[in-house]
Amino acid sequence: MKFEKYHIADQIKRNLSGFGFKRPTDIQYKAIPSIMKGEDVLAIAQTGTGKTAAFAIPIIDKIQRIKSSKRSWGIKCIIMVPTRELASQIGSVFNDFSKHTKVKAFAVYGGVDQDPQIKKLKDGIDVLIATPGRMFDLISQKVISVKHVDTFVLDEADQMLDLGFINDIKAIKKKLIRKHQTLFFSATINKTIKKLAFSQVKSSAIRIQISPDDPVSKNVTHFVMFVEMDDKRFFLRRFIKDHPESKIIVFVRTRVRAERVIKALERGGINAATLHGDKDQTSRAKVMNQFKIGKINIMIATDISARGIDIPDVHYVINYDLPEKKENYVHRVGRTGRGVNKGIAISFCSKEEREHLQDIELFLNKKIETISITKKEHAHTMAFSNKTQSVMDLIHENEDWEKKKKKKSKKR
Repeated sequence: MKFEKYHIADQIKRNLSGFGFKRPTDIQYKAIPSIMKGEDVLAIAQTGTGKTAAFAIPIIDKIQRIKSSKRSWGIKCIIMVPTRELASQIGSVFNDFSKHTKVKAFAVYGGVDQDPQIKKLKDGIDVLIATPGRMFDLISQKVISVKHVDTFVLDEADQMLDLGFINDIKAIKKKLIRKHQTLFFSATINKTIKKLAFSQVKSSAIRIQISPDDPVSKNVTHFVMFVEMDDKRFFLRRFIKDHPESKIIVFVRTRVRAERVIKALERGGINAATLHGDKDQTSRAKVMNQFKIGKINIMIATDISARGIDIPDVHYVINYDLPEKKENYVHRVGRTGRGVNKGIAISFCSKEEREHLQDIELFLNKKIETISITKKEHAHTMAFSNKTQSVMDLIHENEDWEKKKKKKSKKR
């Protein structure tokens, strides 16, 4: 079924068409009708499958219909998210899909001056995308009123609940009108978090789960390299220099590690940027924008950027450090292979991280293919062995595929 066949506002259909959205993805196909009926929804789907659009389209359509038929005031939908980057991204999606409609969406988050945000809120909005801290600050200052909100969305629900935001979620839901719709979206969920999630939706809530046996998109190919901790920087430099035109996200465990890795790359003459919680929001936004537009091709990040961020044409995700939480592996590697694109995830695994690798493989329900390496005279000259030629061929095939795709898009 094509979007043009959906009973949604014509302006939204034109916006979707303009952005190349012709047919809904699986999660969109299953979630949109239920959301349009006003049902509570708990949706679990792989990263990169279009979850944001799955709730944005019906929410925009609902508000557009209300505002087209009668005068309406106040915020009608609140979307709570765990990170500033995700708030900003969802705000952009809503603004793109609501062009030429009467729907106004706005994202608020900490780390920046709140005065411009307050001014925008006073001008009037329909959809509020917010991180919890800034949202409750603005509610306590009576800048935000939630008395007209009838739709509540929790994106990256597992992380929000796992981080202990359940009391904040309960607090905001108590402020909403009695008959409101609740939508929870996430890529992963465990039994404990699922129980918490179901405690916050109606008993008749619709549960949607896409590809539960494989939480990662089939467009992502996974590899692991067994590398000593002290040798990782040499392999990273080698890989980046062998793929000079590729867009690569390198995930590390801590902020300190991120800064150490970028210094090691700089010593090798490689330009990169870091993204982590010690950076102020202006710096974080600048790095994210430079990476999106290709001004910087290498970004070293902590898990702050693994959640939900949609960055176009990321060729490789490298897990310089394996994540301690197996679910974070899914969110990290989901930065590549998004939509119809292909991507490759390569993990550097030291002896100390073998247990984390086993947990990840159990979670994925499959073994990750190994890239073998040979050790020459010095760690600096370590190289991929001949046995891995087929793996390296696959990597180069992926690069060729990306180049062909770009040529086709230019012809269009």
